[in-house]
Amino acid sequence: MNLEATAKETFRYNASLFNGQNRSVIYELQTTVPPGWSNSFRIDGMQVTSFKLDSNKTQDISIELTPSPVVKPGKYAIPVKAISDQGTLELNLEAVVKGSYSLELTTPSGLLSDEVTEGRRKPIYLSLKNQGTLPLDNLDLSAQTPSKWNVTFEPSKIDHLEPGSAVAVTANLNVPDKTIAGDYLTTFTANNANTTSSVSYRLTVTTSWLAGWLGVLIILTAIGIVYMLIRKYGRR
Repeated sequence: MNLEATAKETFRYNASLFNGQNRSVIYELQTTVPPGWSNSFRIDGMQVTSFKLDSNKTQDISIELTPSPVVKPGKYAIPVKAISDQGTLELNLEAVVKGSYSLELTTPSGLLSDEVTEGRRKPIYLSLKNQGTLPLDNLDLSAQTPSKWNVTFEPSKIDHLEPGSAVAVTANLNVPDKTIAGDYLTTFTANNANTTSSVSYRLTVTTSWLAGWLGVLIILTAIGIVYMLIRKYGRR
């Protein structure tokens, strides 16, 4: 019995056991799976490890195998046994794990927001991880930014990323001068021909202290001019 699936799927086999004895028999179900795998047996939807089967009766059994998250693609032999006082019945299963592509783009801390002063450059630290079972090649990095913003990546491209491995990426985001204070959203994307992953990052733009003081100075100057005009022409 052969099934194919990815490492993120559960292998489900349907089997049946016939009791040809002239009496009821209790069967214990066992299997040997590779390290990191898990298994279960179900009868009529209920998980069991043993059951009683009457004489000349047949029982359908569902066998579920869950691969290890880090399993490598390949063919795996899974022996299943039904053990009773009459001996052991054995069924040989085969699970063919297909390779899968999966990519995760996030930040090392998991935080997806920060602050930046207008007219400044903000380095944003990202983490790119291969969550699949196949290597990823030629990963491109891009960003969707607010108008007139720009971003550069270090490194600008990932040539190769093995399964389970991660690489650090720095996105240098340049915020233009005179950007209005407020919240802005930037979406970072990593992708190749087989998979893609995106993450949205919120930046709160604040006004620089120099611009703030300049605004205060302009207001005070305007008030002073109005006051002088009132003193000068108010007496006439």
